[in-house]
Amino acid sequence: MYEVFADLHVHIGRSENNKPIKITAAKSLNFANIAKECVDRKGIQIVGIIDCASPYVIEDIENFLKTGEAIELENGGIIYKNKVCIILGSEIETSEINEQGKTGSAHNLCYFPRLEDIKNFSNHMKQHIRNITLSSQRANISAYELVDIVEQYHGILVPAHCFTPHKSFYGNCTDRLEKIFKEKYRKIPAIELGLSSDTFLADEISELENKTFLTNSDAHSLPKIAREYNKILVEDINFEELLMALKNEKGRKILCNYGLDPKLGKYHRTFCEKCGKNIEGEPPVCTCKDCDSSNITMGVLDRIEIIKDKPETKSPANRPPYIYQIPLTFIPGLGNKTIDKLLNTFETEMNILHKATKDDLESVVGEKNAINIITAKEGHAKIHAGGGGIYGKITCE
Repeated sequence: MYEVFADLHVHIGRSENNKPIKITAAKSLNFANIAKECVDRKGIQIVGIIDCASPYVIEDIENFLKTGEAIELENGGIIYKNKVCIILGSEIETSEINEQGKTGSAHNLCYFPRLEDIKNFSNHMKQHIRNITLSSQRANISAYELVDIVEQYHGILVPAHCFTPHKSFYGNCTDRLEKIFKEKYRKIPAIELGLSSDTFLADEISELENKTFLTNSDAHSLPKIAREYNKILVEDINFEELLMALKNEKGRKILCNYGLDPKLGKYHRTFCEKCGKNIEGEPPVCTCKDCDSSNITMGVLDRIEIIKDKPETKSPANRPPYIYQIPLTFIPGLGNKTIDKLLNTFETEMNILHKATKDDLESVVGEKNAINIITAKEGHAKIHAGGGGIYGKITCE
């Protein structure tokens, strides 16, 4: 057994021939560049690319395999340079109706072992999605129906960024996942927490006690890869080993979740759309105390306060630790040139965050930047909460 780092939610912006995939993602985000970024700069050993059901991306994957730099693994996944395993995934937006008859939509991460599986899944989903070439398109089916389709092609389904106010189950569809998935809820091995929540908030909901928690980046650009990630214990890097870790089977497991302090997320606190600012106060906040408007974007902290069913956070005994991790791009004073200097010395972001000492850092980027990095790593930075689609900020003074 050995430990690896995994980020299982990375988008593709454009295909190799510049066809749009994820409209809001960077053009440099393509299949080959993601693989190279994980090896050369991030130090990630398992990456989930979740736009692989697009026919344009499927074509890119086939061409990438023809170069000989990457091969499909017998136990699932694609290995690049024997250093990173690429898990082929698809983010699907489902249409939900709750018990009050209200409609909502939620994102689902669907992971598949082989290229042939996701090609067949893509062909199947054409009947439910208007434009299969684009990422995260709305399907005319529910997540309850999607589970069976994913399983038909040997895949698994993980609810994405579960608490965000837009496109998530808890955020705008339901107060309980079991109401959505019913008897199929046992088939869901894990949930993705999202940038604005953490283990301590999610474990206020009792139905999640037997679900694995994932912290992923939801990266829309190459530098954002691994802003949240997981440390996993496996015997090898492939789909089957990852699946056992998600199910906590045969000694495979998630060892740590590394994520933002949820206050840094874009939707942590309720935001008044009229005043254009976060609404302070004891959660839950449902109206603006300044203008009395109910035109708000509900914050994750406030939403969980409404739907939680445990009087206090009590995580199950086997819950791995959640370690607050501030990405280099969030730390004051670290621009692209400074980060490049760090990477030239320490090779990967994982080495900078997990191995470099203050003296090591100071020799490369000076005392002030080294202190800022250590202050952020040790959790001593001051955080100003985000909301309404605006990230939180940190100060290290």
